[in-house]
Order: sequence, then structure tokens, then C-alpha cells
Amino acid sequence: MHKVITLPSNSWSQTSSQILETAAGIVAERFVRGDAFCNPQATMDFLRFKLHQHQREVFAVMMLDSQHRLIEFNEMFFGTIDSASVYPREVVKAVLLCNAAAVIFAHNHPSGCAEPSSADRRITERLIAALATIDVPVLDHIVVADTCVSFAERGLL
Repeated sequence: MHKVITLPSNSWSQTSSQILETAAGIVAERFVRGDAFCNPQATMDFLRFKLHQHQREVFAVMMLDSQHRLIEFNEMFFGTIDSASVYPREVVKAVLLCNAAAVIFAHNHPSGCAEPSSADRRITERLIAALATIDVPVLDHIVVADTCVSFAERGLL
């Protein structure tokens, strides 16, 4: 089943974000019902649609249930063109609030280069340690740019 998206002829710039949100919804609908967020490519497709259009760095958390189905996608921290402050305490609070059993972190690099920085690695380690205290595993941290980089695929978790 395909969804048809119609656009008013004079409002492309106003609707491009809506199109990306719709595309992310379609990816989520298609894959989330099964074990999609165990599939790195489906996860990257979903996150690319959600985060790639931002002009500043956005750090998001995918809250997953025990079957790794999406409970909530939460854009938690917003930064500048090259950084965002991330607070482990706030992530732990959000995870507990929605009763997530696992998480996937994601953030975009507006520069277009998806290579994780040393700051990206450090905050990931701090978040893993904080969530370990409440027995919530971090399945991945994905950097979204022109391409996507998975910490799990690179052995960085």
C-alpha cells in the first residue's frame, strides 16, 4: 500500500519538512511492527528522515520496548551548527518516564560529515554508564549527515 502525498503548487518550502515527517512515519509504519529497530538500515532510514533536515545539531533518543518496538521518538537537545549539550540526567528521566526497555541515540551533523567526534564518543560513554544504573541497554548511537554512521557497526559501544 502506497500513500499519495499531494502538495499545493505554491508551498514547497513550507511542506518539505512535512514530507520528511510523513516519510519517517511511513518508514516507522512499515518496519516498526516487526523487529525493525534491530535492523540497522531501517533504523538509519527512519533517523535520516527525522533529523537530516535540521540546520543545527539535534540529539534524539528512540525509546524502545522490550521487543525493540518504538515507544517514542524524542528530540531532546538542540544546539548550534556544530554541537549540542546533552545531559545524562535528563535522558535517564525521559527513559524512566516512558518505561523504555532499551534506547537508540541519534544526532545529526549539519556539516554533512557523519564521522563521530571525540565529544560524541565521550557523551555516548557517559550515557551508557548512566543508563546501566537502571538496566537499560543502549543498542546504538547513529550520527546522521549525508550518510549515517552506526556506533554499533563500528564497534564503538
